Amino acid sequence: MKPVCVILGVGPGNGMAFAKRFAEAGYALALCARDGARMTADAMSFPDARGYSCDVGHDAAVAETFAAVAEDLGPVETVIYNAGSGAWGSVEDVTPEDLTRNMDINAAGLMRAAQAVLPVFRTEGRGNIVVIGASAALRGRAKTIAFAAGKAAQRSVAQSLARHLGPEKVHVSYVVIDGGIASPERDRVGPDFLKADAIAEAVYGLTQQDESAWSFEIDLRPFGEAW
Repeated sequence: MKPVCVILGVGPGNGMAFAKRFAEAGYALALCARDGARMTADAMSFPDARGYSCDVGHDAAVAETFAAVAEDLGPVETVIYNAGSGAWGSVEDVTPEDLTRNMDINAAGLMRAAQAVLPVFRTEGRGNIVVIGASAALRGRAKTIAFAAGKAAQRSVAQSLARHLGPEKVHVSYVVIDGGIASPERDRVGPDFLKADAIAEAVYGLTQQDESAWSFEIDLRPFGEAW
């Protein structure tokens, strides 16, 4: 039976790049997003994949998705948490509800996913959760008040999970993406942008680390960025 990778928050950039890399490594894939029809269509691009409708903002939806994945594909080995929410603007522009929504999708959604998959990890004696974060988790710039709060909370959840679950051989890691993702269709190319395939390679590498030398956090940034 193939190892199973669940990707939460699949889009045309990072999400599909993660799917491609893990499929190449021999994984069965569960592609998850709110648009289940799109996930089913995207799953057809891979030899052993299924699409699922999943809103990480709802406890029942997350639990039901992981139960369906286990029944359809088998025990989950890796979860990539790529789901996110962003509301941009200064303190005068956004609302407390915007901030709350950002924290719910970025942080509480991660917690829901961890709760749903943990029984499987404990039965199998191992597992991986890779959280796709942002540099906003480490610094709140102007006009990022809601987004930064959500990502900072997400990083704290990930760190707590890592410290708690590490002794059970569950590797939780956080990827700080510092920069925009390249997209020729949107004229986003050049040294200031990260390539989705390169991000996926780094994410895959995290899941293959020896337990004696696990990374919790890695920073990924394009070589042309002035930081």
